[in-house]
Amino acid sequence: MIDLFRCTVQNLGRKKSRAFLTILSISVGVASVVLISSIGAVGTQMVNQEMDSLGLGALTVSIDSLTGENVELGENHLAFLRTQPQIVEAVPILTKKAKIQMRGLSADGMIWGVDAGAKQIFNLDLQFGRLLRKEDIRSSKKVCLIDETMAQAFYHRGNIVGKEMKITLDGHKESFEIVGVVSSGGNLMQSIIGEYMPSFVYIPYSSMQQIFGQKGFDQIALKLEDVTEVEVFSEQLTTQLDEREGRSGIFRTQNIAQQKEKLNYIMQLVSRILAVIAGISMIVAGLGIMSVMLASVSERTREIGIKKSIGATKAMIVQEFLIEAFALSLLGSFAGTAAGLGVFWISCQIFQIDFLLETGSIGFAILFAVTIGMIFGAYPSLKAANLNPVEALRQDR
Repeated sequence: MIDLFRCTVQNLGRKKSRAFLTILSISVGVASVVLISSIGAVGTQMVNQEMDSLGLGALTVSIDSLTGENVELGENHLAFLRTQPQIVEAVPILTKKAKIQMRGLSADGMIWGVDAGAKQIFNLDLQFGRLLRKEDIRSSKKVCLIDETMAQAFYHRGNIVGKEMKITLDGHKESFEIVGVVSSGGNLMQSIIGEYMPSFVYIPYSSMQQIFGQKGFDQIALKLEDVTEVEVFSEQLTTQLDEREGRSGIFRTQNIAQQKEKLNYIMQLVSRILAVIAGISMIVAGLGIMSVMLASVSERTREIGIKKSIGATKAMIVQEFLIEAFALSLLGSFAGTAAGLGVFWISCQIFQIDFLLETGSIGFAILFAVTIGMIFGAYPSLKAANLNPVEALRQDR
């Protein structure tokens, strides 16, 4: 067996350029798969973090627009939800798109009318100032929290507590004092798709109700205790709320965690499809291995004839050529893995994101490349083993 490996090294060394190009073709395919898988894993992780930072608890309760036209989600429903032992916090929410103006500049924003307990539902990481208080809710004060992205956009600094902003809500223009700046989640998404995802502004829900003359809420966000069967609990909750109204199908709940799982599934599916497309290049590289091996058989016909004439068996010839195919594909896999991880690491440093090693995908890429190499190396190996030694010795080469 040691002699076989020694012969492999010698044979590959005879045609260094050809061996290098074959290894390069394999490494390109493996590098592509490793890079795409790593990017997909980091992308999924970052989206998960963003979804978690956006908060919204485990469940949201709202009125079904088709069956609950004459029903309004109000204080009585909020009080009922807050009496449920499984619910840690229930926060009323109103949402509106608005035009925000400061310093003569304007931008689109999403206005969230929330309660003083919003920090329990949203992941509001206070950077400067204070959060909303119960007094702000009771008095319907014109105060607000903004996210740090918006502060940087308007003033190029984070701390703008005390500044005034004008918010235009469906034609209603109101002035609000900024009492706090938060890192509210969604900052990464805003930086990537800021044109489509506006910045967030949080105001007392009572202030938004006062502006629009509205009594109810758009939805109520719930933070739950460790409820193992969230879907079962949500069905029980909607049934109880429907019974209170004396009608069925009025209320609906949305499981935010379930939405995150669906998004993860979509991202993983896209990542796998791209990895499969990149993996096609490894099949092309396998054809390259076959071409190289067939050329090697043709060049070494006389050598093979000599080996068979002095006692080399078909199995030994097959092993020799398969080891060459294995060596080419393995070297290409290692080179491709190193290149893919190197490019990914450099990208992580440039964009300041966490480097995530996707060991499962890397192992699969290497195994797949080696398997492809062995499969495409099998035919040349069998062709070499089946050469007639007498005919082979007659070759001039």
